[in-house]
Amino acid sequence: MARLLSLLLLACATVPARADEHTVVVKAAAPERGCVEVEVNGKRAQSISCLNEKLLPNSNTVSRPPPTLSGAEATVQRPSNQLGLYNRAALEHRMGNAFGKSVTPQRPAPPPPASPLLPPR
Repeated sequence: MARLLSLLLLACATVPARADEHTVVVKAAAPERGCVEVEVNGKRAQSISCLNEKLLPNSNTVSRPPPTLSGAEATVQRPSNQLGLYNRAALEHRMGNAFGKSVTPQRPAPPPPASPLLPPR
């Protein structure tokens, strides 16, 4: 019985080697590693290391240089203060301590009027 079984296994192992040119041999793809989900006290949690591996870039995208930007795209990448657009930090600096209190920016106090009786400084 064992001899018959071993002959049958040997015959099955040699069949794909004798396949002709019209026979298509399909091999199963390697299964993807899945993340393990754990449920504790009714809350589900995934493995952080597995999620980090999934977020890593592919090896073919790492070696590829970044695409060059056109003139319009390069302009869009510039900071807002170089483009003359609204910039909160610049507005706070210009308004000084009047930011959020008044619509007029902080200015130094006007000098007191000069006395006509005293000589000018």
